[in-house]
Amino acid sequence: MKKLLTSSLVFLAVIAFGQTAKQEKLLQYVNPLVGSDSRFDFSNGNTYPAIALPWGMNFWTPQTNKMGDGWCYQYASNKIRGFKQTHQPSPWINDYGAFSIFATTEKLVFDENKRESWFSHKAEVSKPNYYKAYLSDYNTTVEITPTERAARFRITYPQTDKAYLIIDGFFKNSMVKVFPKERKIVGYARNSSGGVPDNFKNYFVIYVDKEFEEIFGVKDGDIQVNVSEVESKHAGSIIRFKTKTNEQVNLKIASSFISAEQAELNLQSEIGNQTFDQLVEKGANSWNTQLNRIKVEGGSVDEMRTFYTALYHTMLFPRKFYEIGKDNKIVHYSPYNGKVESGYMFTDNGFWDTFRAVFPLFNLMYPEMNNQIMEGLANTYKEGGWLPEWASPGHRDCMVGSNSASIISDAYLKGVGKSNIETLYEAITKNTKNEGPLSSVGRLGAKYYNDLGYVPYDVGINENTARTLEYAYDDFTIWKLAKSLNKPQSEIDLYAKRAQNYRNVFDKSINFVRGKNKDGSFQSPFRPDKWGDAFTEGCSWHWTWCVFHDVQGLVDLMGGKKNFVSKLDSVFSSPPTFDYSYYGIQIHEITEMLVMNMGQYAHGNQPIQHMPYLYNYAGEPWKTQYHVRNIMKKLYSANPDGLCGDEDNGQTSAWYVFSALGMYPVAPATDQYVLGSPLFKKATISLQNGKTFTIVAPENNANNVYVSGAKLNNVGYSKNFLNYNDVMKGGTLNLMMSSKPNKTKGIADSDFPYSMTNELKK
Repeated sequence: MKKLLTSSLVFLAVIAFGQTAKQEKLLQYVNPLVGSDSRFDFSNGNTYPAIALPWGMNFWTPQTNKMGDGWCYQYASNKIRGFKQTHQPSPWINDYGAFSIFATTEKLVFDENKRESWFSHKAEVSKPNYYKAYLSDYNTTVEITPTERAARFRITYPQTDKAYLIIDGFFKNSMVKVFPKERKIVGYARNSSGGVPDNFKNYFVIYVDKEFEEIFGVKDGDIQVNVSEVESKHAGSIIRFKTKTNEQVNLKIASSFISAEQAELNLQSEIGNQTFDQLVEKGANSWNTQLNRIKVEGGSVDEMRTFYTALYHTMLFPRKFYEIGKDNKIVHYSPYNGKVESGYMFTDNGFWDTFRAVFPLFNLMYPEMNNQIMEGLANTYKEGGWLPEWASPGHRDCMVGSNSASIISDAYLKGVGKSNIETLYEAITKNTKNEGPLSSVGRLGAKYYNDLGYVPYDVGINENTARTLEYAYDDFTIWKLAKSLNKPQSEIDLYAKRAQNYRNVFDKSINFVRGKNKDGSFQSPFRPDKWGDAFTEGCSWHWTWCVFHDVQGLVDLMGGKKNFVSKLDSVFSSPPTFDYSYYGIQIHEITEMLVMNMGQYAHGNQPIQHMPYLYNYAGEPWKTQYHVRNIMKKLYSANPDGLCGDEDNGQTSAWYVFSALGMYPVAPATDQYVLGSPLFKKATISLQNGKTFTIVAPENNANNVYVSGAKLNNVGYSKNFLNYNDVMKGGTLNLMMSSKPNKTKGIADSDFPYSMTNELKK
C-alpha cells in the first residue's frame, strides 16, 4: 500500500505541475539522432535514436548494423534491417533481451543481411515519442510510438498478395509462437552480453489487426512453411498478408522480464484500446511535462535544440526495470537472484560516469524519480549482496571506484532516499572493506588502500591511482553522510582521514598525481601523458584534478593559487602528446582529445569535465567563464555529430545542461553548485517543491561571456558558487554580462567554493 501511495503522489505531483505551469511544446527541439554519427574508433556520442518515454523500461530503435553489434544504429548507414526493442546503455556494454520487427514485400526472406532495405534521412522522422522510416526496397513505411513497457507499430504496405511481417527473436536462444486465429504472436528473447541469471528471458506479445494469410517458422535461418512455433538458438516467424494500396497494419507490442502473462498485462494497462495517434500525443505530453521543468529563453534555435536534446539524454537512464503486477503492486524480476521481487528496480547505468552530474541533476530537478532509484539500490543490495557500480541489467565488470557512495550520500543530504538510508549506509560501508565478486563491485585493492592509504602501482592492480583518488572522494561522501546520520565519532573520523588519501599519490616535485609503489616510492619512469596504466581512460593531466572535495588541499599541494592556476592553464596550452602503450592501440578517447585542439583537455571523457570550474577555487573565475562557454560552443551542437566522446548514460549531456544554466556540481555531497557562464538570457527552473528559481542574464550573447556582476534576490552577490538551499527556496539570480572579464569579482577566499581542508580548519 505504501508503494501505491508513493506512486500516486508522484503521479499527482506531475499532473499538478502540468496544470499550474504553462506547458510549452519543448519536445519540438529534441533530436534523438544527436550522437548517432559515431563509430568504434571515433565517438560523437555513441548513442542511437531512443524511441522511448522518460526512464522507460523498453526503448525502440531502427537497426542499421548486424544483430549483436553494439553500434546498432549509425547515422552514416543507408540501410535498415530491423526495428529493435533495445535495452542497450552503451555500445561497449551492448544489449540484452533484444528482438526486432521488420516489414517486407514480394520476396520471402528472413536473413538480416539479405532483407535490409535502403532508407534515407530525408524520409526519416525521429522524435522520442514517434519514429518513421520509409523502406524503399519494399515500398513500406514503418511508424513507432512507445509507452514505458509497450509500443504500437503502424506499417503501411502497398497493394500486394505478398506483404510480410518479420518477427526476429535474435540469437543466443529465443522462441516465437503464432496463434493465427487470435492474430497473436508470443515469444521470448534470451540474448545478453552478461549480467543476467540463468533463467533470464524477455517475454513479448504482439497483436496484429490484420488476418494472417500464411505463417512461416524460422529455425536458425531455415524458413519452414506452416510452422507456428519455433524454439531454437535463433527463432523467428514470418506472417504473410494480402494488402491494398497504402493499407495500414497495426501492431500492439509489449514485453516483460517477469512472465508472458505479465507482458499481456503490460500491453493491456499501457495500450489497451488507445490508438496510435493517441499514444503519440500521450508520449509528447509525458516528455513535455518533464522538459518543461527547465525553460530557457534568449538563445538561438540551435542552442535550444542542443539544450533540450541534452536534457532528453539525461532522462533515458537508468531505466525502469520494474513492472506493475496484476494486484497493482510494484514488482520486478531481479537480475541479481533471478526471482520476482517486490519494489522498485532500475538498471543500465555506470556510476563512474553519472555520479558527476546526472544524479545531481536528478536531486535538483527530479527528486521523486531519484527516490525510487534509491529504493531500487537498496533492493539490489538485499537481492545480490552488493551495490551496483555498472549494472546492465545485473553487475557488469566495468570501470573503477565505488561511486554508489557519492550517489547515495548526495541524495540523502538533499532529502532524497531517506527511508532506505540505513540499508544503503550498510552497503556503502561494506564496499569500503571488501573486494567484490567482480573488480567493479566493492573496492578492488581495499586492503592495500585501507592499510597504506593508497592502492600500490606494483601489486598487479590496474588503474591503481585512479582507484585511490576515487576511493578518497567516495570516503569524503561517506564522511558527510556518517556525520548526518550521527554515526560513532570513530567511524566519522576514519572516513575523514581516508578522504585525504589523495595526498598519498601526489608528487609535489612535478605537481602531478602518479602511481606509487608498495614501498612508498613513486613509479618510474613516469610520463604525465601516459594513458591507462595507473589511470582509467585518461592520464595524469586529467586525473590530477580529481580531488572534487578538497580543491583547496590540491591548491596547497601545488604551492598556492598562482601555481594552481598556471597548472590549470597548462592543460589547455600544452601540446596534446600521448602514450598509448598500456592499451596497445590509440583508443578513441585519445583521438577525440587530439581533434578538439584544446591541448591536454579531453572533454570527451569524464575525469576532467569538472576541471574548467576549478579556477573559481583560486580567484580567477573569469577563466572558468571563458572556457565553459568555449566548450559549449565548440563541442556541442544539435547535429548527429553534436556530442564529443561517449555520452555515457547522459553524463556528457548533463554537463551541458548544468553549464548552460551557469553552474556545475563539482563535488556531489556538498551543498554547492560552482558558477560558470550561462548560455541563455533567462532560465526558469521549476522545482518539485513548487518553488521557482530563475537565472537572468539579459546582456548575454556570444561575445558577452563574462560575468561582471551578480545579485541574488536583489542583493549583491560576489561568491563563485550557489548554495543548494538558496536554489530550493526559490528566487532570482541576476547576472550582468560583459565582453571583458571583471578581475575584481570572486577573488576573495570567502568567495571560493567548498573544500574539505577549509572545513577541517574551522
